[in-house]
Amino acid sequence: MLAHVRRVLQGWFVVCAVMVATPPVQTSAFAAGPSLPPSSLRRVSITGGSSGLGIKPLRSAAKLAEGSPAPVDVQSGGDGDGDGDGDGDGDGGGEPAAASLLAANPPLAEVDLEVFGLLKAEARRQRCGIELIASENFASRAVLQALGSVMSNKYSEGQPGARYYGGNEFVDQLELLCQARALETFGLDPTEWGCNVQPYSGSPANFAVFTALLRPHERLMGLDLPSGGHLTHGYYNQNRKVSATSIYFESLPYFVSPVTGRVDYDGLASSAAVFKPQLIVAGASAYPRDWDYARMREVADNVGAYLMTDMAHISGLVATGEADDPFEHSDVVTTTTHKSLRGPRSGIIFYRLHLKEKIDFAVFPSLQGGPHNHQIAALAVALKEAGAPEFKRYAQLVKANAAALATSLKKRGYTLATDGTDNHLVLWNVRELGLTGSKLEKLLEKVGISVNKNAIHGDKSAMAPGGVRLGTPAMTTRGLTEADFDVVAEFLHKAADLALRVQAKSGKKLADFLAALDAEFEAEIAALKGEVESFASAFPMPGPLEGGPLP
Repeated sequence: MLAHVRRVLQGWFVVCAVMVATPPVQTSAFAAGPSLPPSSLRRVSITGGSSGLGIKPLRSAAKLAEGSPAPVDVQSGGDGDGDGDGDGDGDGGGEPAAASLLAANPPLAEVDLEVFGLLKAEARRQRCGIELIASENFASRAVLQALGSVMSNKYSEGQPGARYYGGNEFVDQLELLCQARALETFGLDPTEWGCNVQPYSGSPANFAVFTALLRPHERLMGLDLPSGGHLTHGYYNQNRKVSATSIYFESLPYFVSPVTGRVDYDGLASSAAVFKPQLIVAGASAYPRDWDYARMREVADNVGAYLMTDMAHISGLVATGEADDPFEHSDVVTTTTHKSLRGPRSGIIFYRLHLKEKIDFAVFPSLQGGPHNHQIAALAVALKEAGAPEFKRYAQLVKANAAALATSLKKRGYTLATDGTDNHLVLWNVRELGLTGSKLEKLLEKVGISVNKNAIHGDKSAMAPGGVRLGTPAMTTRGLTEADFDVVAEFLHKAADLALRVQAKSGKKLADFLAALDAEFEAEIAALKGEVESFASAFPMPGPLEGGPLP
């Protein structure tokens, strides 16, 4: 291969500029990515001639730190070792060059400073900010180590024991272990339930279920998006079919009560009796209350439908008995694994055993190729963590902190969907303030608080909704208590007050709001951000301390 490359490039002249720098010594876990002092830049010229390409291995970061001299000019065969073979090893033979370069295997800090710097900057953002996005969490060091493991190298289309590739002895063991842990974590009898741990995330898991159990254009029902439902449950609006589910199947939403904000089970039953769906979806993306799965089962049985539960948001609570159990009444249960379960970004489909063949075939070969074995490895670790007694206490604190946040916002005069919460999230109604969730999301981001705008019942636009979704799993992982969430509520209160004053000057348009925010309120933004960062930085962060690659 190397000889072929040399022949192709023979007589060509190639010049490239390569920047190599030593990352500065980090004295703080909060320090941003490495800078590039002018003295650290090196220009390397590479020339290919009749004797092939001579490429001098880059100096290591340690050598650069020692202040090694000026630019390196590498000519054909001129590799600095005096043997003229271009491999830099001094033995006169050219072929070992590739092996020596591979053996060096330098770390990311030496290979790609741009990516390394972005990872460091993101680590600082996470550590110095307050993460309130309900669908996010901080994975453990062990989970991240498995995620960045050699399992990323292996292709394994198919199921354990029935692969389309060789070399899957240990991949098979890993996947079977992950399946067994998934069933054990959720207390399921393996003579009644099975699971597929190959879905890349929750959305593909949901679509795999629909593909398995429905024919094209058969009918399903899911909670409407402005009522707290998820896109994949069949969402569409008056302008277009938004979700692929609504494109390939016929969907009809059910809703929450405009009075209580809770699921209108009577309305669902009436609509289902007319629409006659083949599948009904329980579960939501922004619903702060427990579900009446027995009632959902009753509605499904009355029309002969499957009942699928999407427990993506609450799976960590379900696993620990801190949320109502959907399994008794469901035919299929899906979940993502990175939210309250605190694992990698992946997905699981649990199914009654008589549905195994349909579900497995829908995942592969119908919708996916080879599974992401590094995800499955990380998921197996996360499931083991979820079975520990400490995780039960964590789930209890997630709920207690969400209730404390709800109480703190209410005592400051704010309105919440359903007037509270039973789980890990709070849905804050800012429409009553005359604001949109999109404006408050942008302002909060500027002060170091991550939230997401969210539709609430009655909204017409998902891009300018009247709600903000707030979740406690991530900051509970970092050790916040109920008293700490009162401090968080005060930050949110200050941000809402500032947003109202900005809007009073800018008017209603988001673009004008953002322009006014940057032009006239820079000092107030900086002051509030300082408070937020000082508060958040006091709490520990799981995973790698510096945010970079794990050993």
